[in-house]
Amino acid sequence: MAAVDEVARVVLVGIGATLVMDVWTAVLKALGVPTLNYALVGRWAGHLLRGQLTHASIGKAASIHGELALGWAIHYAVGIAFAAVLVVLCGTGWLRDPAWGSALAMGVGTVVFPLFVMQPAMGAGIAGSRTPTPLKNCLRSLATHAIFGCGLYLSAAALEWISGLGPTASTHGLPWSFEVAEIEGWSMKVTVSA
Repeated sequence: MAAVDEVARVVLVGIGATLVMDVWTAVLKALGVPTLNYALVGRWAGHLLRGQLTHASIGKAASIHGELALGWAIHYAVGIAFAAVLVVLCGTGWLRDPAWGSALAMGVGTVVFPLFVMQPAMGAGIAGSRTPTPLKNCLRSLATHAIFGCGLYLSAAALEWISGLGPTASTHGLPWSFEVAEIEGWSMKVTVSA
């Protein structure tokens, strides 16, 4: 039964972290900053299934039926896969006692995939070298993946808190702690101490 709980937590942590990343990109988009169109990820995957790995420009490649839905599904599946890799590297104990450092390192480490796999395959070149602003794009990708890493930690900590075990934040290198003193029905009392 514990293995099922751990798998469920990995899936929820991956979904949660990806959602945090999506909130970040929604804020960027609202500020007028260009963000990834997941239809292009779906288009790339659709062509990959037909045997074409690379494109001169994925934007000019033929559309694939359902590419937007496919792109979003891949986006979340990859988020779950990255959460699973983190748990494999850190052990299942990380799910109940998450650490900022390992989550952030994992998030930052995942930037290798867009810079050296996805962007070249989609025609943007290694690390966006074929785009008008490669350095800016790399830094934006790095920031977005760091946010994903923060999302890994926040999602795991939130799941642990929701489970009623309430991790003490000070054990994770933060200067304050909290504990759930009571949970009665839907209400709870939270004590915060510095």
